[in-house]
Amino acid sequence: MESAEEALKIPTHVGLIMDGNGRWANAQGLPRLAGHRAGIGNLRSVITAGIKFGVKYLTFYAFSTENWNRPQDEVFGIMDLLAEFIDRETEPLHKEGVRILHIGHLDRLRPSLVEKIKYAIALTKNNRKITVLLAFNYGGRDEIASAVRKIVAAGTKPNDVTEALISRNLFTAGIPDPDLIIRTSGEMRTSNFLMWQSAYAEWVFPATYWPDFNEDVFRDMLREYSRRNRRFGGLSSK
Repeated sequence: MESAEEALKIPTHVGLIMDGNGRWANAQGLPRLAGHRAGIGNLRSVITAGIKFGVKYLTFYAFSTENWNRPQDEVFGIMDLLAEFIDRETEPLHKEGVRILHIGHLDRLRPSLVEKIKYAIALTKNNRKITVLLAFNYGGRDEIASAVRKIVAAGTKPNDVTEALISRNLFTAGIPDPDLIIRTSGEMRTSNFLMWQSAYAEWVFPATYWPDFNEDVFRDMLREYSRRNRRFGGLSSK
């Protein structure tokens, strides 16, 4: 937890759009995949910072449904990097009390990667220090469409469809909506991330590329969040 002197308002749930890996690599004269390797390698330090700050949920946008349109060697490389991360970090994160969840679809992933993801979820299911959601093969519009299909398949009457029912059928069912979403690299787009859940989230867009996102930048984003007055459609309390 942060010290009292900081007087930070700590969000319960932070979403992170990990943008800028390719540009980080290009700036250093490295291939794009080296940027993705650095980006995946940065997950552990950001999780550790989240624990230190007292954040209870972190959602990392690791691979979108649209990312399949990238060059095949880049897609396969990202898959390999995620597999390496799970192999390397699952046990240490488990010992630190981290619960790992996946949101998105597993059907297009390699069977070996699916098994690794399922193992990490099963091993850490009872941990509660912090919950880490990996949004992999995930898209916000697809998530909403999937929820609607489940509701229709259940024979729900139109008048019985509520916001709460839709929320219960999303990949994030049971997870509080994000309070803060951080998109690194300075790009100001939502990119199909947690579209339903982020209706009242605060957004920040640091210029830092994802591989350079660290505890200090994270703290700066929490300071900015602490200055915000969340009204949820109502009037200011100030």
